[in-house]
Amino acid sequence: MNSPLTDVDALLAGKLAELDQEIATLTARPEQAGDISFGKRVGDGTSIAVERLTQVATHERFLQVRAEVLRAQAKRAEGTYGLCDRCDRPIPEDRLEALPWAATHVVCNPAPS
Repeated sequence: MNSPLTDVDALLAGKLAELDQEIATLTARPEQAGDISFGKRVGDGTSIAVERLTQVATHERFLQVRAEVLRAQAKRAEGTYGLCDRCDRPIPEDRLEALPWAATHVVCNPAPS
């Protein structure tokens, strides 16, 4: 029986490449860099500022997932892939199929900060 996890190295490499591309896009210099002005009315400056705040949050999330993918690749190299980083028990295969870079059980997963 061939498990979807047999291609985990390819999945992790693909996700890493995807994240690197997204991060590069987000960190590229804007074509129209300039001063953002704010007035009493919602205008272009406010819209640009809101868009940039959203991009910063997205960038931070991509960096977090990238670190998780790199951790999963390191666990593959160490031979500990599929074991929870907190309790050392096996992570359920369903969780790894859904999130190949998961390093913990759902129960052991730390709450988002």
